[in-house]
Amino acid sequence: MPNPASPTASAAVPAQVLGALALELSGSAPVARDRLPQAAAGELAALVARDLGGFAPDAARLDLTTVGAHYDPIELLRPGWPLHRELDQLAARAPRDGTTPGQGRIIAFGSHEDRLPGALTPSPEYVGGPLRLVPFVLNGRPEDVAAVAELFERDLIETGMAGADTALAAQEAFGLRVEHARYLTLHDLLAMIAMQYDHAGMGPLWPVLETALLEPTGEAWLDQVPEPLVHYAGGEARIALFSPSAWQSRHAGGVAGDDPATREKLHRLHQHFEARQRQFATVLTAHGVVVNFVHCERGVDCLAALS
Repeated sequence: MPNPASPTASAAVPAQVLGALALELSGSAPVARDRLPQAAAGELAALVARDLGGFAPDAARLDLTTVGAHYDPIELLRPGWPLHRELDQLAARAPRDGTTPGQGRIIAFGSHEDRLPGALTPSPEYVGGPLRLVPFVLNGRPEDVAAVAELFERDLIETGMAGADTALAAQEAFGLRVEHARYLTLHDLLAMIAMQYDHAGMGPLWPVLETALLEPTGEAWLDQVPEPLVHYAGGEARIALFSPSAWQSRHAGGVAGDDPATREKLHRLHQHFEARQRQFATVLTAHGVVVNFVHCERGVDCLAALS
């Protein structure tokens, strides 16, 4: 699997470590706020930096950049990792004066008058989920980044429970109820969401979405009847929009449907298929993948039309 911490899938050494503090919420308890003022964001960031340094001593030499806000997984898992990229770009403007040799900076972005800088504002469209994420980026000397990345990718999913005081601080600061608080790399998060999608019946779409996330310039097909026909290439997902006759030819084995009962059954199956198409398009779009529908009539080579 390509490394999302690296600028390209083939890079030998990751340029950064990308991850998140994952807050698993308890039941349907309300969430008071999704962003913190600067002082509270800095206090939470200091606890995160301490925790990460405890998992990997080399992490203490890396710059930690984070934000006093929490997000749905769908907001982190988008091509190019835009939320992490925004953190990195904002951190590049932070002053370096007063840093201690051999010790990384802690850069935390909080809200001012309830507004976060740049494009860091959590989307109100995705509130209410049971898993909320506080993203972080670690930067520094390549050898330190490589050591931390290797250790985190190997062990963090098993050993990365947040400190009790960190979980409590996040709970009190955001006004939510935390069941578990742990640290994840983006690889860990991808694996977790892949399992959730599989359990939700979205497993067939995952290879297409995974390609869009990990290899945006790559290519992937979903060509698996009775699922919609999807081709990811050139940075977009193309979904075949079948005419009723084209769908019947591909998905119903050319059943004629001459009697009312058969026609009604085919009509219901076609409606289900169209709902499945919309579901796939919604998921891809939410993950920041461009979706285009390509009309496909009976007798047309739909695979060629999507290529």
